Amino acid sequence: MVEVSNELIYEVLKAMQQRLSNIEAKLGEVDGRMHALAIRLDGLRTEVGAAHSGIENIYQTLSHSDGRLARIEKRLDLVDHAVE
Repeated sequence: MVEVSNELIYEVLKAMQQRLSNIEAKLGEVDGRMHALAIRLDGLRTEVGAAHSGIENIYQTLSHSDGRLARIEKRLDLVDHAVE
């Protein structure tokens, strides 16, 4: 059996300290990447919100145009049914 000495414990602790330092560095990298992804996700949310607003505006414009077209058709007697 290996005799446990202060030098052996010291070497093991040095190795553990180095490994923990590597883990901390990797966690720092992961944290940075997560932060970058969060920023990009916020940007995507903004873009999707803008797209939804644009689509809503298109629907409003089409609805308005549809109403105007229906009134024109009615006025020109181009339809047989009553326009609401």
